[in-house]
Amino acid sequence: MNFRDIARLRMVNQQLTHPDFTKSADLVQWMGCIQAQDFGAAKWAIGARIKGITHSEVESDYNEGNILRTHILRPTWHFVAREDIRWILKLTAGKVRTFCRNYYRRLGIEDADLKKSNKIFQKELKGGLQLTRTELKGFLTKEKIDTSDIRMGFLLMDAELDGILCSGKRKGKQFTYALLEDRAPSGKSFEAEDAVRELTKRYFQSRGPASLKDFCWWSGLSVKNALAGIEMHARKLICETIDGQEYWFFKPERIVKRDSIHFLPVYDEYAVGYHDRSAILDPEHHTSTGHGIFRPVIVHNGRIAGIWKKSEKKGRTNIKKEIFSSPGRLSAASIKKAEKNYEQFLTG
Repeated sequence: MNFRDIARLRMVNQQLTHPDFTKSADLVQWMGCIQAQDFGAAKWAIGARIKGITHSEVESDYNEGNILRTHILRPTWHFVAREDIRWILKLTAGKVRTFCRNYYRRLGIEDADLKKSNKIFQKELKGGLQLTRTELKGFLTKEKIDTSDIRMGFLLMDAELDGILCSGKRKGKQFTYALLEDRAPSGKSFEAEDAVRELTKRYFQSRGPASLKDFCWWSGLSVKNALAGIEMHARKLICETIDGQEYWFFKPERIVKRDSIHFLPVYDEYAVGYHDRSAILDPEHHTSTGHGIFRPVIVHNGRIAGIWKKSEKKGRTNIKKEIFSSPGRLSAASIKKAEKNYEQFLTG
């Protein structure tokens, strides 16, 4: 196995070639979580993996609560399936909160502030109400809780990590918060060891081949817990060593070798799901692609081959492309097809 094999197999497991799912929630469950601080980009991350789905259908799944958006795994927003939010939060919230503690101290946020704001959130959202950040901020200000600077964001995040808040329906273009007990009154429940086992399975089935460091980066688990999770699946996980680095993956059902081009969004899991992106990105393109994370990228046969940017003029979508490799290597027809897939997603 070499880096080209790794890239192609990741394309299959990430559902970018021969997608297996037709519903947003089923895909998100397969992936475990999908990073979603940029909401529009995260919707396309789903759209790129489900044939024929439209942005309005993904939005509908979000509004109906089939997929939820919350801080989980790492201190950023992710999409997570309704059935999975509780057990993943239970497993990873402690690590995220440890990260936040340094900010709490710098901002002067005390435990008493967190307890008080959580009680207010529970009171004001009772009965299935869904309120915007601005509306919730008004209730905290009324009770003399400091929401200046970036404090409001951390108060809301803490409530998410406590399993009190999660995403509600959108009001126009505004996001709302709702009580988790209203949006996900029940769901899967695992003890700690079983939760580690399940998260390990989700990661390597959807992102393998990947290293231990990749898994720790994505999941937020300690090296000890991540190794334990890998060991739980030792009978089924395959391990290959390339340049001294071990990569784990489940036996593939298929490896796609046909030519493929994909336009992927900013923060896509194809890049952000790994600490080491050398299997998909050449070093000379790290800066121009924002390390493969902070710019939308064009992927050719598993390798990042360019960047792209969407603009709109007179109601028409335009895509500006910058190809790194020789244009002759990328089929013009394949590029056009990839663009069309994205445009159809937007217009549906």
